[in-house]
Amino acid sequence: MLQHETHETNTEITSFLPQIKLFESLPAEIIHEIAQSAPRSNTVRFAKSSILQTPDNEKNGLFFVIAGKLRFYKTDPFGKQHTVCMLIEGGIFGEVEPFSLGARGSYVEALEDSTVFWIPAERFEPLLRKYPELCLLFLSEMSKRLRDQDELVEKLVFRDLRGKVLYFLNRLSKKFGTEENEYRKIDIPLTHQELADMIGATREAVSLVLKELSNEGILVTGRKTIRIHIEKMMNEID
Repeated sequence: MLQHETHETNTEITSFLPQIKLFESLPAEIIHEIAQSAPRSNTVRFAKSSILQTPDNEKNGLFFVIAGKLRFYKTDPFGKQHTVCMLIEGGIFGEVEPFSLGARGSYVEALEDSTVFWIPAERFEPLLRKYPELCLLFLSEMSKRLRDQDELVEKLVFRDLRGKVLYFLNRLSKKFGTEENEYRKIDIPLTHQELADMIGATREAVSLVLKELSNEGILVTGRKTIRIHIEKMMNEID
């Protein structure tokens, strides 16, 4: 699908960077220098379902999610997709020496219309050498993501299909959900097939589990929407 590119001003990027949780504690002068490090880089807009990256087409550098939602997944030898992680506005991914933030060897898909700003590695790496506090921030973020990924792999490998569905829906609701009375609504359009792709199962099997959970009052499902009963979910997965 077509990608539409526009040039962002340094002022706009300088205003956006402090909104990223990873950078919120940085002094203004470092934020300004990060924005200045890539004056010719583009903000790229991707339509829903576009593939931003494949394992055979990777770019070194940092990517900042300005708007939208992205899914990172890998495929097994049979072509089945397995979700690695998901990012929303304010998320960061990419490759710079000596840190990897979750993109290597993965497909990156836009779950909705999304906007991403890119800083090439050769422009960002000098800042890591200049500012030790930046290195510490990225080391902390990388450690957190490794822990999250280890937990995800453990849950999706050792649980049965019902447990996988419950775990992944709870994970999605915490990251993308809004609370409505006793429920948490997942704020991304999600079909049965998309959920099946995320956990590496068939749509038919996932649909049966969702129907079972709905009959038990744990879920309320609609057209591409899922609401989770918070208390019943926690009793199920604890």
